[in-house]
Amino acid sequence: MDELRRFRLALVAWAAGGAESGAAAASARELAGGVRTIVLVEGSSDHVALEALAARYGRDLGAEGVAVVPLGGATNIGRFLDVCGPPGLGLPLAGLCDIGEERHFRRHLERVGLGSGLTRAGLEPLGFHVCVADLEDELIRALGADGVQQVIKAQGEMRPFHTFQGQPAQRERPVEHQLRRFMGTHSGRKALYAQALITHLDLERVPRPLERLLTHV
Repeated sequence: MDELRRFRLALVAWAAGGAESGAAAASARELAGGVRTIVLVEGSSDHVALEALAARYGRDLGAEGVAVVPLGGATNIGRFLDVCGPPGLGLPLAGLCDIGEERHFRRHLERVGLGSGLTRAGLEPLGFHVCVADLEDELIRALGADGVQQVIKAQGEMRPFHTFQGQPAQRERPVEHQLRRFMGTHSGRKALYAQALITHLDLERVPRPLERLLTHV
């Protein structure tokens, strides 16, 4: 297991608290010397998307000392800021969240002393960026509905998608909404499509939150 992966696992255990948190904190502190920046994201699909997009730009975030750490949900941001930010490791931070979870990020960034009266515009200089409405929505708008359906076809999932479109709750919804909901129907599907959509993305149409975040780190 490489040191960056060990560092991420130690952070997760430290943030979780409990009997193992002391040993995890010691491990994270020991491994932090090789980390330049920590990027806090909501889930695994965000992690996959950032690393895949960085690779398309010819970058290896791990080799650069950039640790992308999934929070396991935006409401965990406070715990991770406590262990990664000024109260803990004190490392440079950046992050990505959905618009619906922006308030959690703003509140806890202010709580640990990384801002005051933060607005969305005020988050960006700190390296924190907001997806509208979420990562999937950003990528669907960037590729267009037809482009996303071509990716679904390449994944061999057009039949399941058409079945999903035929569900009573989906029939009258715009195709963009159907696509977004389809990506969340099975465990692991969001991460699968994060990778696939980034692979097919025109680099002239990279969603602003992703482009600005990678520029920051």
